[in-house]
Amino acid sequence: MDAAGYPHMQGGASSSSSSCRAADAAVWDPVQQQQQQQKRQRCQGSSSNDHVGSSTENNPFQASEPELLNFDYAENEEEDYYLYSDEECYDDEECYDDEEADFEFDETDFNQKLADKFDDLDLPPGVEATVPWLQKPAADGPGTFKSVAEIDDVINMRYEFFKQFDTVEDFSDHHFANKPIGKTGKEWTKRIQHDWKLLEKDLPASIYVRVSENRMDLLRAVMIGPQGTPYHDGLFFFDAQFTSTYPATPPVVHYHSGGLRLNPNLYACGRVCLSLLGTWGGSGCEKWNSAHSTMLQVLISIQALVLNEKPYFNEPGYESYANSASGQKSALEYNYNTFLHSCRTMLYSLRRPPQHFEALVAGHFRERGRAILCACKHYMKGHNIGSVVPVKDEDGKQGDTDDAVESSSSSGVKPQLNNMDLSTGHDTYLKSFKTNMKFLFEELLMEFNVKGADTKKLCDEKLKKNQTSAA
Repeated sequence: MDAAGYPHMQGGASSSSSSCRAADAAVWDPVQQQQQQQKRQRCQGSSSNDHVGSSTENNPFQASEPELLNFDYAENEEEDYYLYSDEECYDDEECYDDEEADFEFDETDFNQKLADKFDDLDLPPGVEATVPWLQKPAADGPGTFKSVAEIDDVINMRYEFFKQFDTVEDFSDHHFANKPIGKTGKEWTKRIQHDWKLLEKDLPASIYVRVSENRMDLLRAVMIGPQGTPYHDGLFFFDAQFTSTYPATPPVVHYHSGGLRLNPNLYACGRVCLSLLGTWGGSGCEKWNSAHSTMLQVLISIQALVLNEKPYFNEPGYESYANSASGQKSALEYNYNTFLHSCRTMLYSLRRPPQHFEALVAGHFRERGRAILCACKHYMKGHNIGSVVPVKDEDGKQGDTDDAVESSSSSGVKPQLNNMDLSTGHDTYLKSFKTNMKFLFEELLMEFNVKGADTKKLCDEKLKKNQTSAA
């Protein structure tokens, strides 16, 4: 149909095609260059229709030629596309790869730009923690993580330099933090400062105190349980508040019990019963004296009179049975229960150390952990609570001299089994103590081990025992 309608064009196309096939490579290169130039122009936004319109504007006979030219051009374009892809696009990919190799992705900068987009958004609380670009990047590099030896050194240093008396800024977890005292005067301030000086100067080695600079009415003290008592090596915390009428009235004291009552004078609710505090009856020097009584006197009285060798007789009326067999038996059983509560208090302090005493708690139980665990094993054998605990040397031999004995008492007496008549039911009570003590021993061993106490031998014994049981 095309040959009948357009004989001249068909012949022209045929001769042109023959000449193109016979053309040398030198003739092809300019054509290829022209086609590549046209592709670049199309990429730059130029239109081939504009060129066609301008060339046929004054030639109406060739008005239908663009359709044929477009067909031929489509074939050339397809052929040229693969040629262009092999030579040009491949080179472009290499360039892109080189550029990508030189470009480094900055995640911090990227996250910061994303975070900037969220500056005007009010995200719900907690959502920020789940959005990576809103989190602060973790510090990386050498020195970020400390070794076990470095952590041990830090604990030892903080414990070694822990002052017996010191001031702190605030007590957010103090029992009386939310209890204002009202208006006070200069005399009140002077008297508090006088008490502070006495505490700083005359505190016993086993008592530590912190007072608040912002709230002079607040004070926190911890005392180490005396040796030879069921409280030995324990830490016992007390919060005190100087009332607005101090020193006309004694301070108010709260014991951190953890819900345990380990003494007739220390209630599970935290109440401290002491004549000096006006919370129990008394006479003469037992009562508070505004001219002579001090906070130092209160702390020493709690340690000496409350945390004693046989707290069972602190209960009013029980002291009359101190010399009877039944009274001694009851006191012994009370000590077993008290030591269990003391161990539970240790766990309570280790897991929730009161504010400003974290270093003391960690260092103290790191230092005394092994002695406490040895005492636990010693008592499970039936020895009296608070008695001397022998320490084995590296060869596993028990020492015979006083130097080879790690005392849990201040008496220096050799360890002895209690001489109670087991037929009276004491054996049943002792079995109950052993059952509870085994559980607490495992808990204490784990906590002391985490704090870095010398528990290797005890851990090895436990591992050997477990292996034997499994076999």
